[in-house]
Amino acid sequence: MNPVRGAGAAEPVAAAAVAVPEAAGVPAGAGAGAGAGALGEGTRGPGLGGRRAAFGSVALVVSGGISVQFGAAVAVTLMPRAGAAGVVTLRLVAAALVLLLVCRPKLRGHSRADWGTVVVFGVAMAGMNGLFYQAVDRIPLGVAVTLEVLGPLALSVFASRRLVNVLWAGLALAGVVLLGGGGFSSLDLVGVAYALAAGVCWALYILFSARTGRRFPQADGLALAMAVGAIVFLPIGIAQAGGALVVPSTMALGAAVAVLSSVLPYTLELLALRRLPASTFAILMSLEPAIAAAAGFLILNQALSWPQALAIGLVIGASMGAVRTQIRAVSG
Repeated sequence: MNPVRGAGAAEPVAAAAVAVPEAAGVPAGAGAGAGAGALGEGTRGPGLGGRRAAFGSVALVVSGGISVQFGAAVAVTLMPRAGAAGVVTLRLVAAALVLLLVCRPKLRGHSRADWGTVVVFGVAMAGMNGLFYQAVDRIPLGVAVTLEVLGPLALSVFASRRLVNVLWAGLALAGVVLLGGGGFSSLDLVGVAYALAAGVCWALYILFSARTGRRFPQADGLALAMAVGAIVFLPIGIAQAGGALVVPSTMALGAAVAVLSSVLPYTLELLALRRLPASTFAILMSLEPAIAAAAGFLILNQALSWPQALAIGLVIGASMGAVRTQIRAVSG
């Protein structure tokens, strides 16, 4: 649902890829140059060398997705120490510091509209992360990511004028109904509500990620938005976690979550988008719920029932179908 990924769901590039394939090649603040390479065939060469490059790019994207979801799983293990809000605060602050040091964004020369865009982007980012972590504190990681991805999927369907997207919306709805039949009664309904609200924030995040990318060069807008998100969430984290935020072991785990869920996947995806078509990238990002379910099972011992696993598969299929439909519409 990003280096800012929605706490284990995919982030600026991932979110844009799921809902707006034409923006997939432009990570928040990456600039037009990156987008142009991603939307075309990139720099892939013909023959065996081109196939190897494409395979390597796919491996980078999958590795980024694994990093994000396993980072989210590590975050869940950290929650007993610092609480959900504390974990979000540690992650956002650590990621903001890394991005600000690496990008060194310019603070001058931006209009009021530029700053308004980056502030809304940062607030949406904070809301997406905060709500998602509240969800995974209550419901299985794979289920939370599946519910959250409905936000970008809905945005994709509503933005499209093609009737076939009604089919993908129906498929996703069938997945949600199956999740309920497989037992919403066994899930924390507050956690379900948090995941759905995180999906709404993710949709907003997508829109303002694209706008920020058009207004700021390179990753400057992303770094500034991350700083805004950290500032917004810092009082909440302090109020909930207090002194736990400055315990060395907790800070170290928080930094690890930031690297796994933000910095590392962003770097891997940025490298992949130099060679990988946006269509392929978007479809790969639709696999996030499955990766999240695997991470939840391996690290958190969160086994899914067969109805829940099938529901996740339906939502993944709907996401892939919506992406392919939108790509055909753009290319046509």
